[in-house]
Amino acid sequence: VQLQASGGGLVQAGGSLRLTCAVSGFKTPYFVIAWFRQAPGKGREVVSCISAEGGRKYVADALKGRFSIDRDNVKKEGYLYLENLQEGDTAVYYCAADYAATMCYRGQEYVDYWGQGTLVTVSS
Repeated sequence: VQLQASGGGLVQAGGSLRLTCAVSGFKTPYFVIAWFRQAPGKGREVVSCISAEGGRKYVADALKGRFSIDRDNVKKEGYLYLENLQEGDTAVYYCAADYAATMCYRGQEYVDYWGQGTLVTVSS
């Protein structure tokens, strides 16, 4: 299984980005996609998750209204939409995938497959 995250970059506060996670290697399409982030000097935290069919979505409470998640099962890609970015959103964003959704509410220890991370830097 391989995950390739992309779309990060330098953006001014108030700007938007779309992160993409390209997934390959799963034997079935029934896998959960999650996004985590790790800010400088902090631990890795769950940002958002989406179920295999895309019908169930979770966004961390502090990010609701600014971040959203989606997926395209034909392209085998997941997306994280970041809007109204703030300096506190500066972090490396990682996509993750697993057959189970445990990682979404129990944390990074339950992730089986990680992407390499994409850096989002928000300037004032």
